[in-house]
Amino acid sequence: MTIRLYDTSARQIRDFTPLTPGCVSIYLCGATVQAAPHIGHIRSGLNFDIMRRWFAYRGYDVTFVRNVTDIDDKIIQKSADQGRPWWAIGYENERAFNNGYDALGCLPPTVEPRATGHVTEMVEMMRGLIERGHAYEAEGNVYFDVRSFPGYLELSRQDLDDLRQPSGEGETGKRDPRDFAMWKAAKPGEPSWETPWGRGRPGWHLECSAMAHKYLGPAFDVHGGGLDLVFPHHENEIAQAKAYGDAFARYWAHNAWVTISGEKMAKSLGNSVLVSEMLKQWRPIVLRYYLGTPHYRSMIEYSPEALAEAEAAFARIEGFVQRVVEKAGTVIEPAAEVPLAFAEAMDDDFGVPQALAVIHTTVRQGNSALSADDKDGAAARLAEVRAMLGVLGLDPLDPHWAGESGAGAEDLHGVVDNLVRMVLDQREAARARKDWATADALRDQLGQSGLTIEDSPDGPRWTLGGAR
Repeated sequence: MTIRLYDTSARQIRDFTPLTPGCVSIYLCGATVQAAPHIGHIRSGLNFDIMRRWFAYRGYDVTFVRNVTDIDDKIIQKSADQGRPWWAIGYENERAFNNGYDALGCLPPTVEPRATGHVTEMVEMMRGLIERGHAYEAEGNVYFDVRSFPGYLELSRQDLDDLRQPSGEGETGKRDPRDFAMWKAAKPGEPSWETPWGRGRPGWHLECSAMAHKYLGPAFDVHGGGLDLVFPHHENEIAQAKAYGDAFARYWAHNAWVTISGEKMAKSLGNSVLVSEMLKQWRPIVLRYYLGTPHYRSMIEYSPEALAEAEAAFARIEGFVQRVVEKAGTVIEPAAEVPLAFAEAMDDDFGVPQALAVIHTTVRQGNSALSADDKDGAAARLAEVRAMLGVLGLDPLDPHWAGESGAGAEDLHGVVDNLVRMVLDQREAARARKDWATADALRDQLGQSGLTIEDSPDGPRWTLGGAR
């Protein structure tokens, strides 16, 4: 079946036909590293990680470019406020973003270019646009002439006469207030680079157009980013790139927001929930489940209760996986192919909620097989579940989640297991003497520590329900 995805520019779901057979090229607008990431930022990385994984499962060779905006007005303002170098603030927050991506199991991009490393490419693009009559220099700034490009605003479908283009301080000399800055003249004490039009620094939109051209060429398959980037950022990227002569992106994919009380999560609104803080309260795999399993075009309303529901739902999957492994006495490898219903859901605009329903159905079938002592049936269902979870980056038996990537993790698990076993032995002794009050109290104490205790024919077993 052909993969189909919603193209923002067409306002409809389209069949995906790659530019180069067997290959997929994706450019994702990544982090602007002015502060540490909140879960709304990381959601975008997760959504496109799942998209990338599905393309790869379908046999495509995926080139995935995710940029870093390491210079902009906010970073410069933070530098002035904190009395620290702009590059130190950017690098610190870039590491925080990458720590978040890594913790939640996102595959590393093929390349992750920084804006400040591509000034040469930006100058080349500006020179070409000026020569073609699409840009002009004024007082050390370089602006794009929006009236020179007939296709302007086709992505966001606005009326040029009603447009209010966001402008920054110092953007002087515009011929039209709707023109946007590609290059900003240097100010005292701010970082700057030499160009034919004087020293200055890049505008946000120019950075992505130049980096996409460098790493993916004049045309590529999918351009992604958050819904809030449609205008002005992506609209202005299109104008620059196409006026320069590039065909640019063939499909536009935008993920929705994480909201709090109906408002978009944003640092400027003071309603951010930092990834680093969430990882102190919840296991990374649970946070990935919570952020990655709603449809990428659907809003996620944040609440601790919603996370608890996600934790409970994933615990049902994880419990089945662990029970089959214990019963089989060996690790069951993932199936070579996912079930047809799962594949159909993913092919239809990356329908993760529908695909997840297939996982839960398969888990229920596997649990029924366990109850009937059908080891082969349970093992077959586990193989399917692992294949599906692997596509979503949620396989609890993957080394990333099993602790193999962290030094000492297995040793720590062993220590915890020994301590829990001591308490479980005390509980079993209480049950043997029919001291139900003590047995229940011991079980409740373990539960308050974030552990789930399950009595099985082979004796009590414990699982970690979620760090709190």
